[in-house]
Amino acid sequence: ARAHTLECSFTNSPTLIVMVGLPARGKTYISKKLTRYLNWIGVPTKVFNLGQYRREAVQSYKSFEFFRPDNEEAMQIRKSPQSSATVSGMSSSLQVFDATNTTQERRVSIVSFAKEKGYKVFFVESICDDPEIIAQNITDVKVSSPDYLNCDKDEALADFLKRIECYKQTYVPLDDEKDRRLSYIKIFNVGSRYLVNCVQDHIQSRIVYYLMNIHVTPRSIFLSRHGESNMNLLGRIGGDSGLSPRGHKYATALGTFIKSQRIKDLKVWTSHMKRTIQTAEHLGIPYEQWKALNEIDAGVCEEYTYEEIQDNHPEEFALRDQDKYRYRYPKGESYEDLVHRLEPVIMELERQENVLVVCHQAVMRCLLAYLLDKTADELPYLKCPLHTVLKLTPVAYGCKVEHVFLNVEAVNTHRERPGVSFTKHVHLLQAQYKKKMFNRFRKSNTDSISGVDNSSPRGPDWCHSFAPAPAHSPDSNNHLIMTFSLECNLINQLCFLGMEKKCDTNQALEDWSCPPMI
Repeated sequence: ARAHTLECSFTNSPTLIVMVGLPARGKTYISKKLTRYLNWIGVPTKVFNLGQYRREAVQSYKSFEFFRPDNEEAMQIRKSPQSSATVSGMSSSLQVFDATNTTQERRVSIVSFAKEKGYKVFFVESICDDPEIIAQNITDVKVSSPDYLNCDKDEALADFLKRIECYKQTYVPLDDEKDRRLSYIKIFNVGSRYLVNCVQDHIQSRIVYYLMNIHVTPRSIFLSRHGESNMNLLGRIGGDSGLSPRGHKYATALGTFIKSQRIKDLKVWTSHMKRTIQTAEHLGIPYEQWKALNEIDAGVCEEYTYEEIQDNHPEEFALRDQDKYRYRYPKGESYEDLVHRLEPVIMELERQENVLVVCHQAVMRCLLAYLLDKTADELPYLKCPLHTVLKLTPVAYGCKVEHVFLNVEAVNTHRERPGVSFTKHVHLLQAQYKKKMFNRFRKSNTDSISGVDNSSPRGPDWCHSFAPAPAHSPDSNNHLIMTFSLECNLINQLCFLGMEKKCDTNQALEDWSCPPMI
């Protein structure tokens, strides 16, 4: 039985995804893209490339002779890193094993090993006989690999073609009859045809659906936020306001920019909100509205400024800074919710060629995190300024990004990540204690404490700052005891969190009394 607890909620047992195919058939491209997608939707996935392990074992590559099937010494070396790569990956819910795996013998050993470890196996075979696609892949990726460092390109190309011939001698594709009990998808010529067999569970069906939507046709994806809105000018989040005068000016500039790009068959997508629709109307191009592209729902905090959220919902404000990706606004959404809402958009984005998406800050962050392979921790803090177009061009194993500012000024809506870890804890503790002590204060039916203003609609002053009562006050001792007790609780909490090594207590208490505007 497995000792570790599975994080993945989509399957009762983890899955080993095994790539199959000759070199230069796009296996690494598929592996990286699939891993990026699965991590983006919240399924912990790791990819292990056998070539990296082989290079560590051999140190220096000499020639295609290493891959000859009759080279027994080399064959033993190649089998060793295969086992290491497979074993090392058995820690995540999903593992992608990126290697040729071209023989039936190797695939049988992988299935046996995975079964022993409690893993399901799903094969992804890439079959390509289109000479143009193969040549393009070799030119774009293979001749610049670490195997051919400081090697002449023509020599590298010739050697790699001979390596492919070595693999062809022993290559046995997955067989419809002999392998009918295996779970797999066969991809022919980068998506011109598919063959799917024996899909076992939900996660495998999602993998199949994703792989049937991706393509390698050259294209560009343009991402832009709407023009500056009236709510942006007021510093308020959410809402459904129209564009400000500068926002209309940006929309016109965006139309001019898009025309200058001379993009063939450009698709334009917007949300259902006024500010994206008004921005798209200046383009002079038909656009499609997606409800899934609507901005994150801030629930009870809609149309608030951040200062108002901090004043009216201090605990919520602190909790969001603790884990911005998973925090859900009361009666609203989290970034995690937004990612799941945007999954159909990603699928359609993968199917399309040239697309301009006019969207919102949180939505754009989620799309960027997928395209640029950013973690859930990084996602909520990606910078997506107003009046700037991002042009993303897919390349071999990622995306090339160009930022184009269209020279129309706008407000800055970006909030930086809280910079010091203890500040977040102090801020959260402050909010919790304010609530706890104010409730205790109300229960005691005490209407006033000398030296303290109790008229604040948010509770007495001592809930917000800990200035001691005047020395002559008859209740000053009680007030100081409460203050001291609160401070001791704070210190104990900080020590428990292991924060005492990162800040001194006086600084922590200063932050307690005067919460930072972060």
